[in-house]
Amino acid sequence: MANLKFSEKQLFEKLFDRSGYVLNFSDRTFKEFFRDFNINIEDNKYYKNGTSKMKRLRAFWEIEESKIVGKIFNSLLEYANNIETIEKKDNQQAQLYINNLLGKEEVSSTVLTEDEFSKKEFQKINLALLNLDAQTTDIISQRIVEIEKCLKSNSNLSVIFLCGSTLEGILLGVATNNPKEFNTAKSAFKIKEKVQPLHIWSLNSLIDVAHEKGYIGLDIKKFSHALRDFRNFIHPSQQAILKFNPDSHTAKISWQVLQATIDNICGKR
Repeated sequence: MANLKFSEKQLFEKLFDRSGYVLNFSDRTFKEFFRDFNINIEDNKYYKNGTSKMKRLRAFWEIEESKIVGKIFNSLLEYANNIETIEKKDNQQAQLYINNLLGKEEVSSTVLTEDEFSKKEFQKINLALLNLDAQTTDIISQRIVEIEKCLKSNSNLSVIFLCGSTLEGILLGVATNNPKEFNTAKSAFKIKEKVQPLHIWSLNSLIDVAHEKGYIGLDIKKFSHALRDFRNFIHPSQQAILKFNPDSHTAKISWQVLQATIDNICGKR
């Protein structure tokens, strides 16, 4: 049984109940929605409260464990936001409840100052928790070793370029593992209103969608875009025009962005 309090159930009722219907689902699409999670919502056990879609959803959260209920609620909330206008406070509160069901800490919705962000400490990086393919994981591991060497030798520009490209590789890997989430996001990379293949997405879009889908916090989104801008100085002419000469503090912020991104994504798993 999912760990839901009365007030939490009331909020999800408000968000999903449409006079016995669940949002705008038909019988067919309701069944297909649950099928994506390997759940047969037409199983007899879900009819214990009645036959309507909302009564079956209530039975579902009364029967199933918190984590799977959290996954269903998370997808329902995303869908609700795509077809309706949900109040911001309800969205934020629902996401907090969903995070609790999933057993993870809430992704930060506040923006730290640059000084606060630079002082954040992270546990030892465990790249296996990113769930990327073995080859990509090995390359990222090698780059992290190189980044740490560059930090010690004050090779600041190298740190920025390595952090920026590694960030892009990680976010693309996450997007590739979760194509439905990324392709249906409001911030998905589009040309003439058509979502483009993930492998041609810009880092800008990957960052925005990673935040939209809760993989990274608002502060990480902010500093990731700064890192993206710094990385553009890989072109010498651009660096010369703007007289950009990164110091150790800029390199440290870039490294913090990469560590924070890995930390947030692993926390979402």
